[in-house]
Amino acid sequence: MLRLADLRAGYSAAAVLQGVSLSVEKGETVALLGPNGAGKSTLLAAISGTIGHRRGEIAFDGMNLVDRRSHEIVSLGVALVPEGRLVFAPFSVADNLRLGAIRLRGDLQERYDYVYGLFPKLAERRAQAAGTLSGGEQQMLAIGRALMSAPRLLLLDEPFLGLAPLIVVQIREALEKLRASGLTMLMVEQKLDIALGFAQRAYVLIKGRVVLEQPTSELAKRADLSDLYFSLATSSASV
Repeated sequence: MLRLADLRAGYSAAAVLQGVSLSVEKGETVALLGPNGAGKSTLLAAISGTIGHRRGEIAFDGMNLVDRRSHEIVSLGVALVPEGRLVFAPFSVADNLRLGAIRLRGDLQERYDYVYGLFPKLAERRAQAAGTLSGGEQQMLAIGRALMSAPRLLLLDEPFLGLAPLIVVQIREALEKLRASGLTMLMVEQKLDIALGFAQRAYVLIKGRVVLEQPTSELAKRADLSDLYFSLATSSASV
């Protein structure tokens, strides 16, 4: 479903991503791992079109997204759940969700029901201002907003960052339902136990380059993944 070939991207003339190539099959969940500053969030931003400096190939269902704008990419079936949630604080929960479905026409009740079924707390607070929600509820809202566009590929940037353990369980259960439904997902996640237990494959990024790709079942057998990061970063710096 998704294939990146020699992707170079960044926020200015200096590229953060230094020729990234990877793939995600239809129905697969893939994790992006790596230390802070490795380029993981930049990679998701490049796919979703929220940064302008992109070269190489981003093929989604055979269509190159490199020259497409973010709203066009959403209309093709790609949705991003950004790091930090970025909900519209003064707007109600229902209005935030409505913004996620801006490309859709007609009655949206089915999409609302779908999201409220995944996250019952949002249904309870549908008239409440998003800025008054807890951090965990705002993360539910950010995921729900992305799902309102009926995506075929869901990009998740640190979906469990800063959440209480109980909320982590609730959001993970919702994501597992999405995975079981066949939704394709590419996820940046620093919690290695979650990433390795949830995804089928993982890519490790160091300084804007893919330095390792493995099934998560194999990667999880490594005794100390932080040592792996260090060794890969050292070898990457010497290239």
